[in-house]
Amino acid sequence: MKPVLNLRQIEAFRAVMLTGSVVGAARLMSVTQPGVSRTIGLMELRIGYSLFERRGRRLVPTPEAEALYREIETLYGSIERISQVAQDIRFQRAGALRVATLPALAQWLVPRAIARFLSSRPNVTVFVQSLPSRQIAELVSTRQFDVGIVELPLSRPAIEIEPLEPVPSMAVMPAGHRLASKRQISLKDLDGERMVMLSQHSFVRYQMDEAFSTLGVAPNVVLETPSSSIACALVAAGAGITLVSKWTAVPFAGPDLVVRPVKEAIASRHAIIFPQVASRMLLSDAFAKDLREEIRISDQD
Repeated sequence: MKPVLNLRQIEAFRAVMLTGSVVGAARLMSVTQPGVSRTIGLMELRIGYSLFERRGRRLVPTPEAEALYREIETLYGSIERISQVAQDIRFQRAGALRVATLPALAQWLVPRAIARFLSSRPNVTVFVQSLPSRQIAELVSTRQFDVGIVELPLSRPAIEIEPLEPVPSMAVMPAGHRLASKRQISLKDLDGERMVMLSQHSFVRYQMDEAFSTLGVAPNVVLETPSSSIACALVAAGAGITLVSKWTAVPFAGPDLVVRPVKEAIASRHAIIFPQVASRMLLSDAFAKDLREEIRISDQD
């Protein structure tokens, strides 16, 4: 039968090795000297060999004790590392975060928020993936992702939804277009224009169609896509004009494309979602805070 050592015996042995005496070990462990002596004695009985030789007031470790101590120090090093990691996790200095985001927000806003989040957390790792809202909700609800950024409206059990501020729509068009010189675009300006529109199943497309109908405007829809990023890329290729949220449009602005605010109140609605659990992951809350801060800064631009 293998000898069995308990943690108290290992702790007492390590304390004697560190201090060189029973007195020092007792002081280090905040116990009595006889208690340390009994523990070491029982440990020697269980393992079947002596650990120390007494020389005056000091205890000199045997070669066997030295070999055992090297193994124990490796164990304690791991324990101390675990303790440090536990503190790092408490203060969001370490750990891992899984983020799922809409493709429309994966080009600019979410990467900026992740960079902000990681800038003060060098030991944290992030896995990020771009997916449709319904799939994000499903994966977050089953805790395969810690946090998601989705488009509203959305209904799904087992998730917590925190809406973000509505995002105004922007018109994206080639720099040489006749409307590019205008500081603001009205939907009335788009009557008869070649348009790249979001797919009809999206809520923002429903808003756009309602607004066009109310104003009696008939845009020439030549292309449809579920991805606002693809819509902007099509505009860059010369396919027409598109209407997308500010968060999607901003990274496309440049010498060849212009981005202009839309006069009519058409807004995209988004939310941060979390798994519905008793206690939310601290890193998730920290990331959500940084995302909201990035939104606040972008709104000032």
